[in-house]
Amino acid sequence: MKLQTTARAAAAALLIAACQLAHAHAYPTHEAPAAGATVTTTQKDVAIDFDDALEPAFSSITVTDAQGKAVTSGKAVVDVSNKKHMSVGLNALTPGVYNVAWAAVAADGHRTQGHYTFTVK
Repeated sequence: MKLQTTARAAAAALLIAACQLAHAHAYPTHEAPAAGATVTTTQKDVAIDFDDALEPAFSSITVTDAQGKAVTSGKAVVDVSNKKHMSVGLNALTPGVYNVAWAAVAADGHRTQGHYTFTVK
């Protein structure tokens, strides 16, 4: 009887853990510059922190100007010492509105994406 109770408890614990993993997605916890922010032309990068570790090969940040032209100086990178942090360098910016589009693939394979704008004065 005790073995059955132990087996049931173990099965329940595994089921709960599997359900939590099945719903894991990476969502932003901090953006720099923030959505709607106004920054100066000295802005050098866009950085986003997420609530889950990212898969670098499938995660990205793109930044475009009002005409849709890319203004990044390379590909986005996930920090090797903090897999929840991704950033991309920027070319010199001129005044205007910029669009940030991000895609985040969590280490478990779930994908999220979003976008926001910031303004350079």
